[in-house]
Amino acid sequence: MNSYVRTHLSQGLGFSKEDRDINIRRIGFVSSLLSRHQVIVIVSAISPYQETREEVRQMTENFVEVYVKASLDTCEKRDVKGLYAKARSGEIKQFTGIDDPYEEPINPEIICHTEQETVNESIAKVIYNLEKIGYIST
Repeated sequence: MNSYVRTHLSQGLGFSKEDRDINIRRIGFVSSLLSRHQVIVIVSAISPYQETREEVRQMTENFVEVYVKASLDTCEKRDVKGLYAKARSGEIKQFTGIDDPYEEPINPEIICHTEQETVNESIAKVIYNLEKIGYIST
C-alpha cells in the first residue's frame, strides 16, 4: 500500500509541514472510510505533528496509536533509502528529525521500544494490546 499512497494519494508532496499534514490527513481519511466498512487498517507512516495525529484520531473510529520509538541515530542507521544522509547534506529540506521537529506522541495506546525489543516482541505487544481492547481475537 505504501507505493500506492506515494503514487496515487500523495504524489507531488514534499517534506514541508503543510505537505506532511496533507499526506497524513489523506491517509487518515482513506483509513477511516475503510474502517467504517469493517476493514482492519494498519498504517505505517511518519506522522511528526501531534495536532495532525489528533485530527486523524478524531475522524477514525477504533483508532489505536502505536508509537514505534527509536532514536534519531537508530532511524539514520535503519534508513535504506538514504534520506537522512540527503537531509544532512542539505539536499532535502524540512526533514523530520534533522531540520524539522518530531513531536513524540503524548499518550499512545502502544509503545514499541525498537532499540530494546526484537521485531517479534514488538509485533506480539501490538497483537496482545489489540486483543486486550477487543479489536481482534486469536
